[in-house]
Amino acid sequence: MTGETIESELKAISKSYTRIAEQVGKFVVGNTPLIEMIFVSMLSEGHILLEGVPGTAKTVIAKTVAALSGCDFRRIQCAVDMQPADIVGVRMYDTEQKDFVLKKGPIFSNFILVDEINRVSPRTQSAFIEAMSERQTTIDGITHPFTDPFFVIATQNPYEFEGTFPLIEAQKDRFMFSTKLRYLDADEELEIIRRESTGYLDWDAYRSAIAPVLTPPMIRRFIGTVRSVRAEEPILRYIRDIVLETRKHDDIWLGASPRASIAFVRGSKALAALSGREYVIPDDVKRIARLALPHRLILRRESDLGGVTTGEVTEDILAAVEVL
Repeated sequence: MTGETIESELKAISKSYTRIAEQVGKFVVGNTPLIEMIFVSMLSEGHILLEGVPGTAKTVIAKTVAALSGCDFRRIQCAVDMQPADIVGVRMYDTEQKDFVLKKGPIFSNFILVDEINRVSPRTQSAFIEAMSERQTTIDGITHPFTDPFFVIATQNPYEFEGTFPLIEAQKDRFMFSTKLRYLDADEELEIIRRESTGYLDWDAYRSAIAPVLTPPMIRRFIGTVRSVRAEEPILRYIRDIVLETRKHDDIWLGASPRASIAFVRGSKALAALSGREYVIPDDVKRIARLALPHRLILRRESDLGGVTTGEVTEDILAAVEVL
């Protein structure tokens, strides 16, 4: 890919993101960082884990970004009695064809929202994680690849414990990025009230007016462009030093895995692309650190009991590690 082609493609990526953010903002109040994270994750071929209170527009944002991206969307509401077959599908005997045929589950889609993933049993959780990692599923010994692009947003409510099965650390590590959602501030809450009062929060009317900004082939092309963004040796060493620091920090019992290093590289390149840059800068790495690290770190018991958070430890590490 020539320098002129990369520059043109990066402009297209930046312009597409701006248009999508503007379109989402016409209906959704706030949550700009989440919209950016979704776009970065798509370009990084990763998945997202969201934690937070209900009613923070997670489903609306996911449906809107999927529609603007020209992708199929499925929402899976998790429940304690859900089985793996409810997710990936099952082979059933067809009397007309006189053979077993696959009845595909909701996982066979481009853009998937897995709502309250911690409400399903570990066995069913593993079906999600396997599908996310391998981008395929095996049913009765037959492997079925998923459509491309394939992107998952999983949510969990950390404030409810009855009837839940928290994700183990190895499963959390499969999510490239994670963030915790908060309620809107006073001004944003007032804006929602105003929009509802004036009739602007009509989803059916809004959805019917959405025109896709992207297509799956465009997304695949943009992913290839992002891979061409340069991360020079000092940046790579900076990423390495951050990850290594998580493995020796006094407050951390278990640090970040090599998957975190991969998330740093891919996410930093995607952020650079959104800014129209052909190269990664330290600020890209720092912003990705706040998405790629906290859910991967396990604190020492005494630190956890002392009220230390993984977010605070991440900031400590970023303050301590320098770009060489």
